[in-house]
Amino acid sequence: MRDLVVGVLALQGDVREHLAALAECDVIGRPVRRPEEIAEIDALVIPGGESTTMSKLALAFEVYEPVRRRLAEGMPAYGSCAGMIMLADEVLDGRPDQKTFGGIGMTVRRNAFGRQVDSFEAPVDIAGVEGEPVHAIFIRAPWVESVTGDVEVLGRVTAGPATGRMVAVRQGNLLATSFHPELTGDLRVHRLFVDMVRDQAS
Repeated sequence: MRDLVVGVLALQGDVREHLAALAECDVIGRPVRRPEEIAEIDALVIPGGESTTMSKLALAFEVYEPVRRRLAEGMPAYGSCAGMIMLADEVLDGRPDQKTFGGIGMTVRRNAFGRQVDSFEAPVDIAGVEGEPVHAIFIRAPWVESVTGDVEVLGRVTAGPATGRMVAVRQGNLLATSFHPELTGDLRVHRLFVDMVRDQAS
């Protein structure tokens, strides 16, 4: 089987960290920021960063429609933090002109856990990830207010004032987390996504 190529949307955010994690998962990680590059990948990671900036840059670099089209055609994608917002069909507390790629039938609340100073770390049990809970880092993170249809809730916060909030979801070939696994060195969420990409490719 040929090597899989997983693009990381390189407009803004934690691009380098995701590329390093993908390399450790034995796939080719490639930064993408031009329309023609979207056609050359098997899957896409949408990193953390600032979702309104990412939305504007996706339009400016003319990758917004190509990404939307590939997602509609079934390309696997994983979004962390701002990437989760970009995969949501509806965003609360966003800017009026903010656009998302959509694809996951969820309503996400932007900056739901608070400002930068309210960033925190917590263990989260993720369905499909074996072993101990994932050590999750939340930085100005969203949470999922509601889901529709066949969206699977994979993880919720289990302690503190946000207990019960949905922070990891999957719908078909699309995966999203509120937190940043690329910052911890724990590859299990990336491996879960790479397994999804391999299943699609086969």
